[in-house]
Amino acid sequence: MSTSTRSETVAARGKRHWEIVVVGGGAAGLGAALVLARARRSVLVVDSGQPRNTPADGVHGYLGREGTSPRELLAIGRAEVTGYGGEVVAGEVAAAQRLDDGRFRLLLADGSTVTAQRLLVTTGLVDELPPVPGLQQRWGRDVLHCPYCHGWEVRDQAVGVLATGPLAVHQALLWRQWSGDVTLLQHTAPDFSAGERERLAARGIRVVPGEAVGLEVDADRLTGVRLADGTAVAVQALAVATRMVARAGFLAGLGLAATPQEVDGHVIGEYLATDATGRTEVPGVWAAGNVTALNEQVIGAAAAGARAAAMINADLVEEEVRRAVDARGAAA
Repeated sequence: MSTSTRSETVAARGKRHWEIVVVGGGAAGLGAALVLARARRSVLVVDSGQPRNTPADGVHGYLGREGTSPRELLAIGRAEVTGYGGEVVAGEVAAAQRLDDGRFRLLLADGSTVTAQRLLVTTGLVDELPPVPGLQQRWGRDVLHCPYCHGWEVRDQAVGVLATGPLAVHQALLWRQWSGDVTLLQHTAPDFSAGERERLAARGIRVVPGEAVGLEVDADRLTGVRLADGTAVAVQALAVATRMVARAGFLAGLGLAATPQEVDGHVIGEYLATDATGRTEVPGVWAAGNVTALNEQVIGAAAAGARAAAMINADLVEEEVRRAVDARGAAA
């Protein structure tokens, strides 16, 4: 199934108000919209068409959809959502504000606006790669991040791990599960402790000092990492730790901002804080997926969207009951 036929814009639809607007049309957003549409809610998904996993060949670890291409998975999800009356439009939300009547008003990049009683943010995140020439061009192919997503595809190959922070040793030890040929490139990371070096040596992981300055590629395949001293370290896949930044800037008008996430004093990214149900500190606004959990896989993001959707529906039910009780009392 192809996504070449993009959804029409909000302006083309003409409709301006929904019970719930979902910002972000990835697994979390579509998972939520499916639950809400089946709950007979009017739901709109605003999708910018920039999913995090676009470069990947397939989605892995997703029961029943193993190996499905990211674009095909989204196309299937959109068809399911619209099949139950949900709506999906192409667009990017530029700003959000709360109106005097409690509803949310969203300004889209094309100048159109929509309003909603509840807002679900599933915009995901952006991976900021280390500044080494060539990484971006091979990202999602043989420059990788998550071993659970890509480890099987590069099993038994020569895997390099580019050290940039305090999680590098853990990352190398994890990748060792998929290959007996793992090299930890020290790059810009501080020196490893004696205990760390012992753990690496015990697992047969080689440590190579020196800063990486580029990649070696032959016939569109990664063959090595070039160091500042001219040395080329042979690898067939390179694991990197990205800085993962939540797409949450448009929420500033609601007083919501991303929170830095640190590990051992090193900022690894930014996320949107929520409680266990996906509720943010702003009443009426929920969030789910990678925008709230940096390391969430696709299947987990879809599940988080579904959970948040059930909570949103329950919240609307409670509001409707209160209004019905008040109306009945006023009529008595």
